[in-house]
Amino acid sequence: MRPAMYGYMRLTAGGDSSDEIQALRAELAIHATREGFALERLFIERLGCDDESAFFTLVDALKTTEIKHVIVPSLWHFARLPGLQAAMRDHIEREIGARLWIVQGVRP
Repeated sequence: MRPAMYGYMRLTAGGDSSDEIQALRAELAIHATREGFALERLFIERLGCDDESAFFTLVDALKTTEIKHVIVPSLWHFARLPGLQAAMRDHIEREIGARLWIVQGVRP
């Protein structure tokens, strides 16, 4: 049985296309499998939505489960600003002790 990992992605306002979500989910699952993991759950941040932040929900899940790996399509899915990307990555890796896997730039 493969160890589990979480996925995280961010959709822009109006970017709630089911096809887009399924394509990204499939891409993350393929990369997770290639690295020896199974994609357990995908946390989807929907900008412009009043729902609870998917990032905070992800952080809570990392703190309360044994899963300590997160895969993202790119750092842009955390934020557009490089400083905020670094802060979010640092929070996951250093403060929580999880490993972040970034698909962008990975060759098949």
